[in-house]
Amino acid sequence: MENYVSVGKILNFHGIKGHARVGYSRKDFLASLIDVFIKSGSDYLPFEIEDIRFQKNFAIIKFREINSINDLLPYKGSFICVKEEVVRENLEDDEFLIDELVSLEVFDEEGKKLGFVVGVSNNGANDLLSVRTNSKKVALIPFVKAIVTDVSIKEKRITINNIEGLLQ
Repeated sequence: MENYVSVGKILNFHGIKGHARVGYSRKDFLASLIDVFIKSGSDYLPFEIEDIRFQKNFAIIKFREINSINDLLPYKGSFICVKEEVVRENLEDDEFLIDELVSLEVFDEEGKKLGFVVGVSNNGANDLLSVRTNSKKVALIPFVKAIVTDVSIKEKRITINNIEGLLQ
């Protein structure tokens, strides 16, 4: 079974010729794509990006298969996805997929186990790791280099600079 990763969301139409106004997270990655999938219900339908331009905080995308507002409206609110391996091939050294981080054990720099990651969220400024501590509380840890000093997917562990008050 193929795994897909969302790279944008069709927020609305733009004009009458079927252009989509799309919210996205990585401009450079989205701009490099041609073949994508639109999630419709439980199906992933193949589409080709014919044209893309960026305007303020949105992308305006013209799909080859969509030529009018009426063609686009059924996909309003749908996610634009690519196959997981496409995303993995384009990750930087310090980038990870959320599913890779969830369940990793968290240690301090002395090697003491502090808990494990139960989720990842974003507060607008940066990503946050939700860590269930040894005391069964959930602490939010900013996913920034000053605090998260090492991530090893192979060893299934994250090392953090456990500054005072961080896990309280």
